[in-house]
Amino acid sequence: MIRLTAMLLLITAYAAPVFAQHDAADHGAHGGHAPGTVAPPPAPPAPPAPPADHAADAYYDPAAMAAARVRMMRENGGMIFSQLMVDRLEYRALSGKDGYHWEGEGWIGGDIHRFAVKSEGEGVVGGRLERAEAQALYSRAIDPWWNLIAGVRHDLRPAPGRSYATIGVEGLAPYWFELEAQLFLSDKGDAHLRIEGSYDQRITQRLILQPAAEITIAAQDVPELGVGAGVSDVELGLRLRYEITRRFAPYLGVNWERRLGGSARYARRAGEEPSSASMVAGLRLWF
Repeated sequence: MIRLTAMLLLITAYAAPVFAQHDAADHGAHGGHAPGTVAPPPAPPAPPAPPADHAADAYYDPAAMAAARVRMMRENGGMIFSQLMVDRLEYRALSGKDGYHWEGEGWIGGDIHRFAVKSEGEGVVGGRLERAEAQALYSRAIDPWWNLIAGVRHDLRPAPGRSYATIGVEGLAPYWFELEAQLFLSDKGDAHLRIEGSYDQRITQRLILQPAAEITIAAQDVPELGVGAGVSDVELGLRLRYEITRRFAPYLGVNWERRLGGSARYARRAGEEPSSASMVAGLRLWF
């Protein structure tokens, strides 16, 4: 018994300094924090301020170098561009009477702000102009893919003419669908929404098949224009174009139009068919 007690005292005497050393090491590793906690990392140093001087100014006239930097920034994103695009200039072969149709847009501006002019219409070959409109729009990029558009539109035909205020969006949706939606409010108080979409399916580098659709939704009946409330018009088209160059591309296709609801009733009263289908041939060109 005496020997066992002596051995325990001897082990305790040797182990105490070792445990004390480990406790001190753990205390230092945790920076004085309780065991099981980690000290927060030190705050990163503040970033340096951007340089306010330019090395070239030490060798050349600072005013001349400032003007050169302005020109460089303008040439790398601040330039003024312009384009005139005639998206459709086509002949339509209809049963009984042939017609023509056009759609085009011109714009000038930069990457963010642009002024645009649009026009579209149709008529009978050798006959009257049935529909024609022109729009003057301000366009502003709201992200890399979409533009917000706002402006005015005036209809030359059908009579009586109408002027509209308009606001909408246009851009490139996922999977490369081109979409446009515009809300129109006329000076007579009537309103309608127009939604258009198209998709370019490349068969080869030069041969492109383009399905397209357009839907018009009216908020109320407008008897003098032959428009009924609700979904009033639907137009579907399929065009196959060959790009001789990107700027000049002839195409062939088919186009189908249908008036619905009240618009169809107004068309029948006027002695017109509410639907029509046509073969089309035309050009797509831009400058």
